[in-house]
Amino acid sequence: MAEENQTITIDGAHYELGTLSDEARSQIVNLRATDQEIEHLKRQLAICQTARAAYAKSLRDHLGDAQQATPH
Repeated sequence: MAEENQTITIDGAHYELGTLSDEARSQIVNLRATDQEIEHLKRQLAICQTARAAYAKSLRDHLGDAQQATPH
């Protein structure tokens, strides 16, 4: 598909990529790259949250095994 036929929607308006300035196209590339990085970071956060939950459960299990909890 030629670039002239590709369109992008920004704030509800449709634009043909071939009619945009080089600077506008550069900013589109930047937006796409940052969107990809945000998605990557969301996946990383989910991994870290899952690991944290597992560590917390393991700690609770070990504390329960020790039965040395002192009431405050």
